[in-house]
Amino acid sequence: MNIHEYQAKALLRSYGAPVSDGRVVLKAEEAKTAAGALDGPLWVVKAQIHAGGRGKGSFKEADAGEKGGVRLAKSVEEAEMEAKRMLGRTLVTKQTGDAGKQVNRIYIEDGSGIETEMYLALLVDRQTSRVSFVASTEGGMDIEEVAESTPEKILSFSVDPATGYQAFHGRRIAFNLGLTGKQVKQCVALMGTLYKLFIEKDMEMLEINPLIVTDAGDLKCLDAKIGFDGNAVYRHADIAELRDTTEEDPKELEASKYDLNYIALDGEIGCMVNGAGLAMATMDIIKLYGAEPANFLDVGGGATKEKVTEAFKIITSDPNVKGILVNIFGGIMRCDVIAEGVIAAVKEVGLQVPLVVRLEGTNVEKGKEIISNSGLDVIAADDLKDGAEKIVKAVKG
Repeated sequence: MNIHEYQAKALLRSYGAPVSDGRVVLKAEEAKTAAGALDGPLWVVKAQIHAGGRGKGSFKEADAGEKGGVRLAKSVEEAEMEAKRMLGRTLVTKQTGDAGKQVNRIYIEDGSGIETEMYLALLVDRQTSRVSFVASTEGGMDIEEVAESTPEKILSFSVDPATGYQAFHGRRIAFNLGLTGKQVKQCVALMGTLYKLFIEKDMEMLEINPLIVTDAGDLKCLDAKIGFDGNAVYRHADIAELRDTTEEDPKELEASKYDLNYIALDGEIGCMVNGAGLAMATMDIIKLYGAEPANFLDVGGGATKEKVTEAFKIITSDPNVKGILVNIFGGIMRCDVIAEGVIAAVKEVGLQVPLVVRLEGTNVEKGKEIISNSGLDVIAADDLKDGAEKIVKAVKG
């Protein structure tokens, strides 16, 4: 689960991390009041969407030479004008794809004098199962680009959960970033604050880009991007309230209502599978045979007929889907339940694309019998390889 920058900064502020003062704007008429509540004399007007690269992004049908989603203003009136120009428009960045995202919120904050820009992140390292710090002197840039071109400028290390964060971790980061004097002490304190916040709120990622040294010589978090472990949000009612469903894919949002693990992709073959590993294998073999999966969908081991029906409806709601592969290996999940769900969904929403069904495991014969007696135009598959070949052939003609 992701949140907006202004929400992330409010969370940082509540833990004592240094951030600029700012106000969120939801309606154009609120912009002048929001900007007027800040000190100035420089204001920064930021589009709020769940995607990076806002500053380098562009609005659809933008005026010639128009700036991106992060703009400077030298007066309250200019800040108001920039906010009004961004609200309601679609911002396209490297991370949004060509479709872009509509800007429904604006964040106006006090400008900062910048001496140095740096990069900092905390994330869960899947290889070590520990929290890792990532720091670089190359702030304000795409960290992937830095990693590719100048990897020696990136410091990365994990923290032993038995000891947790220690002052030497902060000093290591400070010296690597070239900080001196009071900045070292500030860095040690700030890293401890961020680590505590990361652990207590069950985060997956906390990125500060850039972390700056101001013209007064102090550290400040100039931008913030935070992602939470969705499986742990139930423990944090305050975090759950920050969710902005308008930033989420409608299909993924609908799937979450039925506890379905669904992620929309850009391909043409819809997949309905039980088990994350089998779902990944199904996506891989579809690519192997020359097509692209339209989604990741794990219906889980305890799926009911109703859940399967909803899963099928979500797949067919994607206009990019040109064919569907149902791949079920029944252990806890019974093949007859899957068959009944598929039949019910097809009868409700219709079947406009080829459908290949591969069933194996618990009650497989019963499941095959249900499908064969349904009168539906379904292509049966003997195994995963056979299923992938048949659905790709059906889609590609």
